Amino acid sequence: MDRLEAMSAIIAVAETGSISAASRRLKSPVATISRKIAELEARLKAQLFQRTSRRMALTEAGRSYIEACKRIVEQVEEAERELSGEYRIPKGEMTVTAPWGLGHTHLLPHVIEFLDAYPEISLRLKLTDSVVNMTDENIDMAIRLGPLPESSMIATRIGSVRIVVCGSPSYLKTRGRPKKLADLAKHACITIDENVAPAAWKFVSGNRTRVAPIKSRLCVNTSEAAVLAAIDGAGLARVMSYKMGTAMRERKLEIVLDEFEPAPLPVHIVYPPRKPMPLKLRTFLSWMTPRIKDQLAP
Repeated sequence: MDRLEAMSAIIAVAETGSISAASRRLKSPVATISRKIAELEARLKAQLFQRTSRRMALTEAGRSYIEACKRIVEQVEEAERELSGEYRIPKGEMTVTAPWGLGHTHLLPHVIEFLDAYPEISLRLKLTDSVVNMTDENIDMAIRLGPLPESSMIATRIGSVRIVVCGSPSYLKTRGRPKKLADLAKHACITIDENVAPAAWKFVSGNRTRVAPIKSRLCVNTSEAAVLAAIDGAGLARVMSYKMGTAMRERKLEIVLDEFEPAPLPVHIVYPPRKPMPLKLRTFLSWMTPRIKDQLAP
C-alpha cells in the first residue's frame, strides 16, 4: 500500500464528505478510494470514518490522524513544488472558473495575453453560470458575481455590475425615453427566459420592491441575444451592465431608468488560502486583477 496515496484519499474523503466526491477530486475510481481507506484502517487497527448513507464523518481517531496526514502531504507537495521550480518561476497548470458571459468578454482576452507572456503556464478555463465547488474541482481561482457566502476562501473585490435597462438611440428617438416605470408598458421589451415571456420586470430600491408591467414582443434565452436585438432597435432590454458595456461605449445602446436600478452586484476574485502561494497563482492574480478592475470600472 502506498501510504501517501492512502493519506491523500482520506483527506479528500474528509473534506468532500463522500467517497464519490473524493473520487472525482482525485480522478481515481470509487473502488480504489474505498480499498485504500479499508487497507489503511486495517493497518492502523482503527476506524477512521463513521459511514452513513449520506456522508462519511471522521471518528475521533480519524480526526487526530488526519491532521498529521495533512501536515505530511503538505510538506511533500511543497517539496515537490520547490524542486520543480514552482516557487522560483511561474510555471505549472492552473484551473480558473468564471461566469460564462463575464469570462467570455472580460477574462478570456486577458488569459490569451497571459499565456503568451508566461509560456510555462498551462490553464484550464471553466466558464459556467453554475457555482463550482472549488475544493471538489481543484479550482485555483474563481471570479464570483454577487454576494459571497461565508467560507475560508480569500476574496478580493474587483468591481461591481449594474442591472440596467437599455435601448438603441434610434429606438429611443422613435419611441421616446421612459421616464418612470409605468412608461415601460408603452414600450416593446426584449425579455430573457427559456420558456415563457415574462409579463413584468421587478425593481428593488432599498427595502421596496416595485413591479413594472411590460409588453414582451421578443423573448430570447440569452442576454447576449437580447443585447444584439436591442442594438438593432427591437426594443428595451434589461441586462447586466458588462454585457452591454461595449455597445454603450460605441454609442449603440443607452441606459434608461437608471434611478430605479437595484444595488450593483459585487464581483470578487476568490481563491483558497495557500502558504506559500505558488508563483503561478500570484503572477496570474497580479496580471488579472487590475485589468478586470479597469473593465468593470463605471
